[in-house]
Amino acid sequence: MSRLDHRSPIAAVILSRRVNADLSLALRLADAADAITMRHFRSATLAVRTKIDMTPVSEADEETERALREIIARERPHDGIVGEEFGTSGSTARRWILDPIDGTKNYVRGIPVYATLIALEADGALVAGVVSAPALARRWWASRGDGAFCNDRRLHVSALATIAESHLSYDSIHDHDLAGNAEPFLQLARDCVRTRAFGDFWSHMLVAEGVIEIAIEPTVSIWDMAPVQLIVEEAGGKFTDLRGNARFDGGSALSTNGLVHDAVLRRFA
Repeated sequence: MSRLDHRSPIAAVILSRRVNADLSLALRLADAADAITMRHFRSATLAVRTKIDMTPVSEADEETERALREIIARERPHDGIVGEEFGTSGSTARRWILDPIDGTKNYVRGIPVYATLIALEADGALVAGVVSAPALARRWWASRGDGAFCNDRRLHVSALATIAESHLSYDSIHDHDLAGNAEPFLQLARDCVRTRAFGDFWSHMLVAEGVIEIAIEPTVSIWDMAPVQLIVEEAGGKFTDLRGNARFDGGSALSTNGLVHDAVLRRFA
């Protein structure tokens, strides 16, 4: 079982009749992932290696993705899968998008800010998404048209309407340097009332919760953002890349409460 609130998220959505079959499966996948990642978390024997792209991968990343793939193959044998560790297989009309551990660098250092990301795409549209962070005792989820939730609480973005009032979260200044937009990013940070580097999935989930207004990542992949986009949008926010394109398939990522979105984009035009 995952270390969440006193009431499991699955029980919460079923009791409130907000669940559908795809979201139910996504939540059960998250339960399976939480059990594996928490078992390995802060283990002195955790095996970690460096991939070709120079990012770390742990045995927990690979074990988690294998387990999720096995469950999907058993329960949705005709669906395809896109996973960070083991690539693409099967159908593209309906496919599950998996990041077994978003925040692996945190995970291998024993920092509890990591999550399993699970999304379902059908005919090019996101229909269900879960972000599960068991070491933080938090799980966010959404299905298209049914709203977004964290544990058993419905989410809505904030109503602040100016950059000067906004809280900004980011992943890495170094990555903005590599992407060639460090100067507009730093100026935006100076103009916001407060900046913090919560990083990775958490920045975007805090936008969905309405406790910050802006989350930016200059470099992302499809598995980093698929459930994130759905959850932010179902919470009333807006998600695009830094050019303003509504996309979850990689590049860059900007989540906001919607009210400051265009003003942020103008900084990077």
